[in-house]
Amino acid sequence: MATPIRRHARALLGASILALSLASPTLAETIFTPTSDGFVGAVSAEAPNRAPIHAGTTVTISGEDLTPGQQITLMRGTTVLNADSPLTVAQDGTFSTDVTVDAGAATGLHPIVVIGENPAAATVVDLKVSPEIPVSGQDKFTILSQPVTRGLYQVAYSPKSDALFVTSAVGRPPVRQSALVKVNPETLETIASATPQPAPARGEGDGGVFAVYGVAVDDANGTVWVTNTRQDTVAVYKQDDLSLVKQFAPNTAPHPRDVVIDGDRGRAYVSTSTAPEILVFDTRTLEQLDPITVPSNIRGEEFGTMALDLDAKAGTLVTASLNTPEAAVIDLNTGEAKVFEIEGAKGTAGAAYDAQDGLLFVTAQQTDNLLILNADTGEVLHDVEVGAGPLNVTFDPVSRHAFVANRGSGTITVVDTEGQIVANLDAGSFPNQLRADGKGNVYAVNKSRGENDEAGDRVWRIHAN
Repeated sequence: MATPIRRHARALLGASILALSLASPTLAETIFTPTSDGFVGAVSAEAPNRAPIHAGTTVTISGEDLTPGQQITLMRGTTVLNADSPLTVAQDGTFSTDVTVDAGAATGLHPIVVIGENPAAATVVDLKVSPEIPVSGQDKFTILSQPVTRGLYQVAYSPKSDALFVTSAVGRPPVRQSALVKVNPETLETIASATPQPAPARGEGDGGVFAVYGVAVDDANGTVWVTNTRQDTVAVYKQDDLSLVKQFAPNTAPHPRDVVIDGDRGRAYVSTSTAPEILVFDTRTLEQLDPITVPSNIRGEEFGTMALDLDAKAGTLVTASLNTPEAAVIDLNTGEAKVFEIEGAKGTAGAAYDAQDGLLFVTAQQTDNLLILNADTGEVLHDVEVGAGPLNVTFDPVSRHAFVANRGSGTITVVDTEGQIVANLDAGSFPNQLRADGKGNVYAVNKSRGENDEAGDRVWRIHAN
């Protein structure tokens, strides 16, 4: 197999030679034709309706913002995928062609080399073939779901209030529709809803609202913490009536994602997605404290903190990195952060912790797997294919199972501590996030495919029979 082509001068030269030699041009006076300064435009490989790509799927490979008239050759290994129909970029800068992934295709990331000529350039696009895990084991669980509101994002359970708190945000900035919703955990009916305050203007237009995304409950102080990702900040609300306690100023927290509460220590921890920090706040005084730094062990790379999980009793905080295939276990008593590079993972995002057996669970979106690690050494104990786009994971200490939200395949996969799939549950459209309540229930939320999607924007309760 050819060495993967990267965007530098030698790669562009080699790609040009390869493309021209395959085509066996008879009229060209030279194979060293004019090159572009890097590959211009974007190319993607997708199945219809944002569905996962499985073996046997027809995939559309398309490009946009390319140079009109440019000739495009697509290759997988030494095979030209468009050998029977040369691709010419249209006047609007686009091209599109359908490719069938054969029935024997292996799961994983397949590099598609995109070679341009006139001008000459090259890039590599990953075509991801996902595992097709059949729905199973629904009879092992009692499952209830109810619609809530548009744009659901996260859910958290409060034992003190015996209530769920759900966040929602619709669309891109400026986000004008967002809500913090209080939900009955038994019936999943809405108890109350609050709209965030208006956000500062964006340029000459309005700023929408301080849309809410991540959520966690502080039962010691009767509050709910949320992340305002679009404004790079966080906010605190009261649990009882959803009134605003404090809206932190914009740019307090760069691109915050998750928030978890340590009631024993009086701390709120906030992840920052692309930065190597976990921000820390005092939950009593609502003051920002010094952050926790999480370094990457990969030379030249930077850890990006994503999902957070906390065992307050053990003083253990875990997270996964968006930027690198790594996860971290942080000892809150000493401040030490153990960072583990995870072989076989790409696009890590979700993280969960089991204090009883010392296990760390990590989901990888691009490699479609759940990795179960020894939380002390970082050794990968089990590597489990769970479905397309596993985004988040939670661990239920009662059933001793990990629950994985597979956003791409619309399922929640239940995995035991030995890496065996116990069930694969239908979870509607785009399962997004889920959390265990410590009493045997797992609560989840999913997003929708559109405004009239009856399988989306729902909250779920899953309980093992």
